[in-house]
Amino acid sequence: MKKHILCVGDSNTHGYCADPADCADGGIRFNENERWTRLLQKALGEEYLVIEEGLSGRTTCFDDPIHEGLNALNYIYPCLKSHEDVDLLIIMLGTNDTKDRFYASAACIAIGMARLVKKAQSCECWGGKQPNILVVAPPPIGEGMLRSPVAATMGSLCVEKSRELAHYYKEQCDLIGCHFMDANGCEFNQIDFMHLTRKGHAQLAERLAQLVPQLVK
Repeated sequence: MKKHILCVGDSNTHGYCADPADCADGGIRFNENERWTRLLQKALGEEYLVIEEGLSGRTTCFDDPIHEGLNALNYIYPCLKSHEDVDLLIIMLGTNDTKDRFYASAACIAIGMARLVKKAQSCECWGGKQPNILVVAPPPIGEGMLRSPVAATMGSLCVEKSRELAHYYKEQCDLIGCHFMDANGCEFNQIDFMHLTRKGHAQLAERLAQLVPQLVK
């Protein structure tokens, strides 16, 4: 059986494109030749199966009062079980958790991530091996978001909180025994300043392609 790499995330894993001019198909989602998950699959080769589980708006553990079904904590168990055996779980979440309507500091968001990881660790989906989880801190939201059309729904505090996520994520990962990677530097667009460009997807895939073989033995 191929090595199963399960990628759980939000719109940046689903492949949302805020700038249709940046997408080869001119749509709102990057295609199979552009998304980081598909690029990672190509880089890793046929011995691996990279599975996309991205959902726009998804949070680590918070119920959104406006949109239903976005709480990853409620979804992680059936998700893992449906794709077992899982060799590596990659989680990239936290951007949506910074929205003002969740009233959560970066430290609290990191605790929410830790709670999600612990639940994943407890799931019997690892084929008799130790749970193998990589937490990816998303790039921090750019200052330009505060002047963008999404500012009203994101709120005024999310930029600052997103900058602190990597620090607190690393602390929690060290405590609970999972891998960590900071995606800072992967390019965001200049429209909403919080979604990866085509180049950003390629940058993230390249980093993960170097790291994943070290984590999956």
